[in-house]
Amino acid sequence: MIISGERLRQLIPHAGAMCLLEQVVDCDETTIRCTSRTHLDPGNPLRGRNRLHPVCGIEYAAQAMALHGALMTPERPRIGYLASVRDVHWRVAQLDDVGEELQVEATCLSADANAAVYRFRVYAGDAELLHGRASVFLQGVGQQ
Repeated sequence: MIISGERLRQLIPHAGAMCLLEQVVDCDETTIRCTSRTHLDPGNPLRGRNRLHPVCGIEYAAQAMALHGALMTPERPRIGYLASVRDVHWRVAQLDDVGEELQVEATCLSADANAAVYRFRVYAGDAELLHGRASVFLQGVGQQ
């Protein structure tokens, strides 16, 4: 399954430059794999102090989780809120120093009608750049 361009932008709840992922390269019931080169863009909206801190990789992973949810339940679009991240470890000082395409992987460890827990990792080539776990609270469309 390859999804990119306008179709990807329709699925993700971010617009313009905040849509950080460029392609879904694989997706199944539990895991999604995406790619991006937006970390190299000097106009990346997450850049601060002339660099892209590795903690920004969490946003790349969160967008992969949102895409996974949209692809797994297309008939019931959901709004997700990142509730917590745990066990986050990064191995680089800056993401924008990584010249290769980012690979973003998110695996759903558990999910129910109200929440999901994902394990995520961001890597380039064979090098893992960061990994962790995230909890997402889900809200159905029309719920307040």
